Parts: sequence; C-alpha cells; structure tokens
Amino acid sequence: MANVTMTVNGKAVAANVDPRTLLVQFLRENLRLTGTHVGCDTSQCGACVVHLDGKAVKSCTTLAVACEGASVTTIEGLADGGTLHPMQEAFREHHGLQCGFCTPGMIMAAVDMVNRRGNTLDEKTIREDLDGNICRCTGYHNIVKAVAAGAEAMGKGAAPVRQAAE
Repeated sequence: MANVTMTVNGKAVAANVDPRTLLVQFLRENLRLTGTHVGCDTSQCGACVVHLDGKAVKSCTTLAVACEGASVTTIEGLADGGTLHPMQEAFREHHGLQCGFCTPGMIMAAVDMVNRRGNTLDEKTIREDLDGNICRCTGYHNIVKAVAAGAEAMGKGAAPVRQAAE
C-alpha cells in the first residue's frame, strides 16, 4: 500500500491505496465522487476527464500515487454551492446532453479548452479540441453550441444568456 495525499475540490484528502490504483478509482471508490465516469479504461472516450493542477487529464490512465500533493477538480467541484459553473449552465440551457454519461468529461474538457484558448471559440476549434471525448447519443451539435455559450459566459463571469430553442 502507498499513502497518497492531494487536494480534491478544495479539500485535503489522504488514503492508503494500492500503487496500481487509478485516479478515477480513487475518486469514485475512496472519495465517492461518482460524477467522474469510467467509459472505456483506455483513454479513448473522455468520460473520466478531471483537472489535475488546472489541466485536463484522463483519470482512467493516471495513477492516484502520481497525483501526490496535487490539486484535483472534478465535476462536483465546478459549481459554487448551488450555483452552476457557467459551462454547466450552458450545457443545461443548450441541451448539450442526452443520456448524460459523457457530460461531466465534456464539461471538464470544455472548461480546460476555455482556460487554454480564451472565451471566443469557433465551431472548428471546439470540435477539434473535443476530439477524444465521445458522445454516443448526440450529433454533437448542441454540445458545440453549449461550449461556445459557456466560453462566452466564462469571459463575462456570469451564466450564459438563455437562447430561444432552434
């Protein structure tokens, strides 16, 4: 067993884990943060995306012990109390989900995209940057709209403006 300590969603956590424990397993099984999903175990689908020291990583291929001393943010850590993060609100408002399984990873990848590229994102950039995040239910159209609206709202520091249904 190995001792691992890190900050998850702003809270210090520590546990003894098997050195082979993946970050996604640690989050789900040890901390009961089940918003991070396991879709493929091979880093192909993106359902497990979290932020590690502010950068998006696929937690299904990251060892928990490799995160010693790091700061991890999961989908549960994005909201501010009862107020959704602007990207979460944009996915809700623009129907950027269907079954919802991929949604946490999509949102975490989208927030990272905005942090890296800024608040004005075109469709091509969004689609290219979401490569590696698979949705099996939608045609991605509303996901792209949600990411664009969320990016704009993140720049304004407010929730995105609700648009009429198209």
